[in-house]
Amino acid sequence: MGEATALLDAYRPGGTAFFGSPTRTLLARGVRARVPHGDAPLAERVADTLRAARAQGVERPVVIGAVPFDAEAPARLFVPELLHTTPPLERDPLIALDAPPAGPAAWTVRPHPEPLVYEAAVAEAVRRMADGRLDKAVLARTLELTAAEPFDLTAMLRRLARRDPGGHTFAVPAGEGRTLLGASPELLVSRHGSSLRANPLAGSTPRRADLAEDVTRAVELLASSKDRREHAVVADAVRAALAPYCARLDVPDAPTLARTAAMWHLSTTLTGELAQPLPTAIELASALHPTPAVCGTPTEAARELIGAVEPFDRGLYAGMVGWQDADGDGEWVVTIRCAEADEHSLRLYAGAGVVPGSRPEAELAETAAKFRTFLDAVGVSE
Repeated sequence: MGEATALLDAYRPGGTAFFGSPTRTLLARGVRARVPHGDAPLAERVADTLRAARAQGVERPVVIGAVPFDAEAPARLFVPELLHTTPPLERDPLIALDAPPAGPAAWTVRPHPEPLVYEAAVAEAVRRMADGRLDKAVLARTLELTAAEPFDLTAMLRRLARRDPGGHTFAVPAGEGRTLLGASPELLVSRHGSSLRANPLAGSTPRRADLAEDVTRAVELLASSKDRREHAVVADAVRAALAPYCARLDVPDAPTLARTAAMWHLSTTLTGELAQPLPTAIELASALHPTPAVCGTPTEAARELIGAVEPFDRGLYAGMVGWQDADGDGEWVVTIRCAEADEHSLRLYAGAGVVPGSRPEAELAETAAKFRTFLDAVGVSE
């Protein structure tokens, strides 16, 4: 009892990395080696780094960290000096204890871009879809929070983990003294031996405090033709990307509902058996990234629009975060419901999937609802 929450409590920004999933809890301390940037495929560089660590006497080396939205940009992946592993947080009874206080009450909040500018970007995406140039685009915005006093990032991570203990909670170095932390609901892909699992999410609606209204919203989401079209685009893309690696791939005929503390999502869980030679978890993740859930389709047309209308570099947002061991097993989740933090500031990210028929005000409201995961963790009302 208390093993997983002990790792959560032991996290400290800068010198450690934390990753909690429905299968395990990891705490990485120190840096033995970093995965280098280079022209070789990321999966090859990860494999080379793990082989070198094993040759140097590390019995079970693991790479942990984050990969940016732009797969050509440098990844933040490393082999830790020490790795502690326990069962998942949701199996730890102590996770039910109250979270620590939210931190400073005086936050300055600035949206970027401004809401009207974001709505104009959504309208532009819908226009491009009417011209046949685009089927879906995921457009993001940020909230920039600053505080005069340093805030407790460790306490923030604990609050995120306790809010959704069955999800994926992470805090990893982001470079230049910053930390990437979040609570993602979306498994990009996991590999255990020859078994594969992926869980794309697309199509969302905010949760409601009133139980009857919350259930009604969930039922409406499941019946929504617009949201089901958006979800089908993502699920089909994931199936197409994974099928070449599989001896068997099982894809449900229809999505189901998945929930977090803040949102309902349409969800499809794909499972399969991998073909020989077995691809590694990072190979599978790289084949999927970026999915239409965070970019759009066609991918290049969506990227072009994102580059034209988003007034910021996504960095690690909408990338992937997770781990892989030297045998090729691992878990990679989509880097959403996240923020980059330093001692006095947070940059929160949220995006919405724009498809034909999308309304700018509705997509703005969806991003506001997605911000709630973090705003609740820091005690802010937008």
